[in-house]
This record gives sequence, C-alpha cells and structure tokens, in this order.
Amino acid sequence: MPTPKLTSEIVNAAILGMEAQKEKLDAKIAELRAWLTGGPAEIATPGPPKRKRRKMSAAGRKAIAEAQRKRWAASKKAAEPPVPEAAPKPKRKLSAAGRKAIIAATNKRWAAVRAAKAQQEKAATKKPARKPAVKKGAKKSVPVKKAAVKKTAAKGTAPAAAQGATETGGQ
Repeated sequence: MPTPKLTSEIVNAAILGMEAQKEKLDAKIAELRAWLTGGPAEIATPGPPKRKRRKMSAAGRKAIAEAQRKRWAASKKAAEPPVPEAAPKPKRKLSAAGRKAIIAATNKRWAAVRAAKAQQEKAATKKPARKPAVKKGAKKSVPVKKAAVKKTAAKGTAPAAAQGATETGGQ
C-alpha cells in the first residue's frame, strides 16, 4: 500500500479530532473525581492564561489618593450649608461680695464638722467602755490566806479594807 502524504489539512483534522477526544476524557475524569469527593462536577477547561497583576507606583497611588480627598472635600462643602459661628459668651466673673459669702459659708460648714468631731471624741473619752455587769445570786467569797490577814493586822492597816478588796473581786 502506498503511504499517503501528510498534508497540513490532514494534520489539522487529526489535531481537532484528538482535542475533541481530550475534552471528552477530561469531562469523564471530572465526573469521576466529583463522584469520589461528593462535590459538583467541574469540567477542567483550559482558559486563557492569567496575566500578572500590574503594580502601581507609590507616586501613582499618592496622586489618586489626593484626587479622591479633593473630591470628598468638594462634596462635603456642597452638602453642608455655611453655619455662622455664634459669639462665645463672656466668661462670668465672681464679685468680691459673692466670694466672701462663699468663704464664710465654707468656714461655717467646716466649723460644724470640727465641732461634731470634737463632741464625738469628748463623748468617747468621758464614758470608758465597761463590761456589762453580770448579776449573780450570791457571790462566793474568795478564800484569803490567814497569813496575809495576820500580816496586815500586824502592820496596823485596817483589815476591813483588805477584806473589802477581796470581797469585791479586786475591783
């Protein structure tokens, strides 16, 4: 058999046929992957290559920002009607008589506070804190050593004073 000559038409037809087969295979592969992962079936279609993102210079960003600020200033100026500034109220001054009245009232208040404090201190020093008296039926007399009583009698001191001190419990 004679070999046919490969012409550009035949080669182009072969490329188109193979690309169609490739697209079918890609669709089948995408279906199988979606079935495995449970996600939607996406057909991988080769798109145009993405271009690199162009960067803007600092000077360009600065110019854009300044223009935007200028636009904002113009729009705010148009939106706000001019408001006349109200004259500030003059600062109030205290008269000498008013100042004296305030000082006198303050002194009077502090004198009352000091007097109340002094009265509380006086009341606290006047009444010493005592233990509440406990009343009992009959107090037992504290036994006194006979030797101590004899010594006090020998010295000439009154034994009644010693007995009174022992009966009251030394208070």
